[in-house]
Amino acid sequence: MLDNDIHTGEPRACFNSAPLRQMDDGKRYICRAVPLSGDASCPVTLLPELSSGSQEEELRNTVMQLRETIVQQKETISRQVGTINELTTKLSLCASATGGRSFDKDGTWGKEKQNTMGDVPRDPNDTIDSLGKTMQGLKDRLENLEQQQMRANISGASFPSELRDLLQRRLGELEKQLLRKVSSLEEEKSLLTNATVAYRLKTESTLNALVERISELEKGGGDFKSPEQFKLSLPQRTNYLYGRITKSLPEMYAFTLCMWIKSSATPGIGTPFSYGVPGQANEIVLIEWGNNPIELLINDRVAQLPLEVRDGKWHHICISWTTRDGQWEAYQNGEKLGSGDNLAAWHPIKSGGVIILGQEQDVVGGRFDAGQAFVGELSQVNIWDRVLKPTEIQSMANCSSYMPGNVVSWLSSNVEVFGRGAFKRPLEVCQERLPKA
Repeated sequence: MLDNDIHTGEPRACFNSAPLRQMDDGKRYICRAVPLSGDASCPVTLLPELSSGSQEEELRNTVMQLRETIVQQKETISRQVGTINELTTKLSLCASATGGRSFDKDGTWGKEKQNTMGDVPRDPNDTIDSLGKTMQGLKDRLENLEQQQMRANISGASFPSELRDLLQRRLGELEKQLLRKVSSLEEEKSLLTNATVAYRLKTESTLNALVERISELEKGGGDFKSPEQFKLSLPQRTNYLYGRITKSLPEMYAFTLCMWIKSSATPGIGTPFSYGVPGQANEIVLIEWGNNPIELLINDRVAQLPLEVRDGKWHHICISWTTRDGQWEAYQNGEKLGSGDNLAAWHPIKSGGVIILGQEQDVVGGRFDAGQAFVGELSQVNIWDRVLKPTEIQSMANCSSYMPGNVVSWLSSNVEVFGRGAFKRPLEVCQERLPKA
């Protein structure tokens, strides 16, 4: 059908335009303008009709998906903000917790100046476990956030890279602080352990010395005023007069040997002290033979000591040594006369040997040489497993105090005498032994 366009006046062709709403044959009819000379029977392009109901359903589904995506993104962002706030709070609390606990002077784990975490344990091991659990929890949360990021990427939602980088930096800072805290706690724990072991050993050695002294007092000490007030007399240079300490030495990394000594023998006083162990008869030896000065041997290494005791008077001498760099010191009458190093450095004194007074051992406990025997008197031969302080040595030398050795103490029951002519006799009072007296 042809009619004229009301705007242009040109004829136009309409194909079944009137029954467009009345007919429902699944086709659309298109109206278009054609020239007057054109052929009205032009081909018409038919398009498949889309149902209005289908369009509305598709639009509705799209809107619902977008709305769900927006809601998920909003929930994700809300959780991430909460996590960031919690991490920030934990970081602040951890930073303030490093100074919260201190080690008191009396050796106890002190009360915190400020309870920064609210649940910091008092024990260093519990603190390490607690911090480790906190760090593991933070790592689990980060992994959870990364999984949420993957799900968000799959669903089309974006995970803010700035937030991820911030979380990574926060977690890195927390890991560094945890490592520093663990290192500090381990160091404090090591110091506590060392102090406890040292205190226990010192207490045990003191108690052992007291028990020995009490036992000796209960026995009566023989003819002596007290168990340590006796002297060993070796008047002749032979190979069969000597004294033997019934106790051996433990393994030691330092020692101090002190004694009262009196001799006028020439050309040398001989060997007042020797300690031999299997495989090394000269583990510790104090000897003066011929015209040589007094020598200290440790593991067959030699150091010459600036001591002079051949005047027939009592002298108090002390020799200290430590395996660290082989450092040694020599005292006479409370005064330090010499020191040195590199004497059997880093060699520990071996245990299980024999202590002989008055003879030098060629084999452990025997094969003595009369030319190296000691001639004179010895008393209060004590050994400690540490280097004594100068004040301690001086107090013994000037008769201010008496200190029994914590490894070997001078007790009548600890000294055996061998050979006819060797005796244990009462000792003069300390003031009478002083050089000025």
